[in-house]
Amino acid sequence: MDSFDIFKKLSVGAKFKKPEKIAIKPENEKSSAKQVKIKTVGDNVPPALSTFDLMKKTYSLSPVLMENLNKSGYTEPTPIQTQAIPVMLQKRQIFACAPTGSGKTAAFLVPVIHHLNKPLNKGFRALIVSPTRELAKQTLRECTRLCEGIGLRAHTFTKINKDKEKFNPKLAQKFDILIATPNRLVFLLQQEPPAVELDNIEWLIIDESDKLFETGVRGFRDQLATIYKACGPNAKRAMFSATYTVEVAKWSKKNLDGLVAVTVGNRNTTTTTVEQDLVFVGNEEGKLIAMRDLVKKGLTPPVLIFLQSKERAKELFSELIYDGINVDAIHSDRTQQQRDNTVKAFREGKIWVLICTELMGRGIDFKGVNLVINYDFPSSAISYIHRIGRTGRAGRSGKAVTFFTNDDKPMLRRYFLFLCKIFSLLYN
Repeated sequence: MDSFDIFKKLSVGAKFKKPEKIAIKPENEKSSAKQVKIKTVGDNVPPALSTFDLMKKTYSLSPVLMENLNKSGYTEPTPIQTQAIPVMLQKRQIFACAPTGSGKTAAFLVPVIHHLNKPLNKGFRALIVSPTRELAKQTLRECTRLCEGIGLRAHTFTKINKDKEKFNPKLAQKFDILIATPNRLVFLLQQEPPAVELDNIEWLIIDESDKLFETGVRGFRDQLATIYKACGPNAKRAMFSATYTVEVAKWSKKNLDGLVAVTVGNRNTTTTTVEQDLVFVGNEEGKLIAMRDLVKKGLTPPVLIFLQSKERAKELFSELIYDGINVDAIHSDRTQQQRDNTVKAFREGKIWVLICTELMGRGIDFKGVNLVINYDFPSSAISYIHRIGRTGRAGRSGKAVTFFTNDDKPMLRRYFLFLCKIFSLLYN
């Protein structure tokens, strides 16, 4: 069945049998790796380096940093790391787009740690901006591992009142790298006097840049303007994301001197190691029936379930708890401590099924997630990419199941333009 036939089969007005499922099978991992394409745009782009040993030889990377990479499981660089690390090691500004789970965090941490080299007691010299506190804490853990034995210290904000009191210029000097969400950072910058100073920032990293550039209630563009100004004109900037947006690309081209744009694979597509199922469930009641049917067939944990709102997450949590499933939920109504405890329990295997909202759809790396269920239809192809990117990470295989109802059919048209693109890339 080709993509055109699939589009006709699932277009508005079609007759459906229950359940109706279309599956995208993952490619063989070895053949997929050979087909990875790295595209670069810019002047005098440094060559991609296929091993960390070559990076060490070419750019004199610290032996301690090399050892930390090895301890953290980085035996050879991923495609984004082969190109982004050399670009940043040359202190070039970068706009990088690579699939979820492709190693983007290490791609910017390695050159930043190399350039900072050692603690200078000057305060923050690198700033990493993340859209959520969960992603910020994950980046902090990765940064701490890579900085071991080098002496650099990283920090992320926890309780805002304590940070407001703690981060005066003198006390903040012992930290070198700040990892923060825009809202909390801007709050501290707007105190009189500012509770945090960014005058010495050498590197400003925007992680999940497409999300952070969004406007409106869920976007952070206004906050980013304040952060840019606080960092001053000499800070080198790097934009990283799993999805490509024209707006971020245009802004980067206009504002970043000597920019190098790096794209791994095809823009705005899912990783080829994830099997993707689309299941028609008729109506809202059909979602719960389909969910229970999946449970009866046997779920292999860990499993992530995405819903559009915290209210719906709470409702599904009540249903699955009643069914005796080892499940928990994470959403914005829970305290930070509750969220941290839930994430920790899920990582440790104490929770098998985690219900979440879009909060967890960005960047969070749960090792070995076997299944992602889109209980509610994603609002966009970008959202879909980030959600299912929680599985099939670092070359592992995974599966994603997306439910859709009659009410979702208007969105289905737009969605299938994206899905047909995936079919074309995978099978042509």
